[in-house]
Amino acid sequence: MRTLTKNIEEKEGKEVELIGWVQVRRDHGKLIFIDLRDRSGIAQVVFAEKELHATADELRSEWVVRVKGKVQKRPKGMENPKIPNGNYEVSATSLEVLAKAETPPFDLTTNGLEVSEEVRLKFRYLDLRRERLQKNLRNRAKVNNLIRNFLAKEDFVEIETPILGKSTPEGARDYLVPARLSPGKFYALPQAPQQYKQLMMVAGLERYYQIARCFRDEDTRGDRQPEFTQLDLEMSFVNEEDVMALNEKLLIEIVKNLYPEKKIQETPFPRISYAEAMKKYKTDRPDLRPSASSGQEKDPNLLAFCWITDFPFFERVEPEAKRAHPELVEGSNGSGSVSSPQTFKDVWTFTHNPFSSPKPEFMEDLMAEKNISKILASQYDIVLNGWEIGGGSIRNHTPTALEAVLSIIGLSKEKIQENFGHMLHAFFYGAPPHGGIAWGLDRLMMILENEPNIREVIALPKTGDGRDLMTGAPSEVTKEQLKELHIKTGK
Repeated sequence: MRTLTKNIEEKEGKEVELIGWVQVRRDHGKLIFIDLRDRSGIAQVVFAEKELHATADELRSEWVVRVKGKVQKRPKGMENPKIPNGNYEVSATSLEVLAKAETPPFDLTTNGLEVSEEVRLKFRYLDLRRERLQKNLRNRAKVNNLIRNFLAKEDFVEIETPILGKSTPEGARDYLVPARLSPGKFYALPQAPQQYKQLMMVAGLERYYQIARCFRDEDTRGDRQPEFTQLDLEMSFVNEEDVMALNEKLLIEIVKNLYPEKKIQETPFPRISYAEAMKKYKTDRPDLRPSASSGQEKDPNLLAFCWITDFPFFERVEPEAKRAHPELVEGSNGSGSVSSPQTFKDVWTFTHNPFSSPKPEFMEDLMAEKNISKILASQYDIVLNGWEIGGGSIRNHTPTALEAVLSIIGLSKEKIQENFGHMLHAFFYGAPPHGGIAWGLDRLMMILENEPNIREVIALPKTGDGRDLMTGAPSEVTKEQLKELHIKTGK
């Protein structure tokens, strides 16, 4: 029966069977040593029997082997108290090579940050053998498990929502999927499960969550991925304080139980209005750690959470015609010759998402579509050490209020029905007041693991421009596939 390397200490004097990878091989003449690695750690194996020497002498890094032997204490003076099992070794009595391996393209015993990221991503299945990345992924699984257990106790229901959905304007560019059985029509991959989770509230579930995959076809923007993971949750019959209190409690539980070496700077988390944050910190993602303002090196084990609230609901955007023809703007100093300058109508967009509700005192202005620049939304962001790790809001749960938002951002009644008719129709059937939040799990894990970017906490990330160097995606497809989908390319 197989024994994991982490358990050999309790098997002193007994025969064990170890299975794993050869991390390092050392030839000391009469003795050959290997460090054997499995999912639990590393154990030193010594080959002293002459009949094993020929096979052991052939072993190389990353070969997969099965070893049987007796657990014994290392000779006095040869102990290594700095590592687990450092006082024990396995004296081999048999050796079987299960798989040979070519020489890896890089050293797997380092943290890997010295290796070109393109090379690491091309050989990601090897890169993931590193102790650091194994730790990141195992800790991420523990965080997911704690989240699920916590929310189950809070009476949340885990619900999977569709990946193939409808394309609607939500801020970023959709990934489109052609529908073979409906020529000329397309599904869209979800930018977030926003609409679905609100429909779960209409359905009467009251408390929904999902660890959800999300997709956004964005231009290259530094620390972004075309597909990423959110903790997505929604609650009925709640206000802002209810949502923030539950999420604060969950974040504290994660740190307390899984990252006890870290210290939360302040609880309850500070609440800062958007206006105050911009005035005091010049950003809506302030880093509240003391070293952040003094210019000293930041303490990675100090976690400064805060809530940012009272966001402007809308912001002006310059219309295309105004950008293209500045000489036509009333009062312009442009050099173009024009007989009748124009005043362009203000164009608005939402700052977070179109489904948020205004703060109650601004509902009248929203419905009248007036004082638009002054309307504040019932929106809240959770910020950690200068990073936004989550955002949410209380939602508009009446069709007239949602229609007013969509009208302000310039959608015609026809477009509103075309893109959001399913939401509006649902709201006519007794939609409860509701609100929620979504965390960027990749970003949260990056901070908790003290990593420089989110790719270090994602098992199979892509490059900044969306390429999978390991599989070669995206790739061309056959003419036959395109013909089935009724698609013609420019080639």
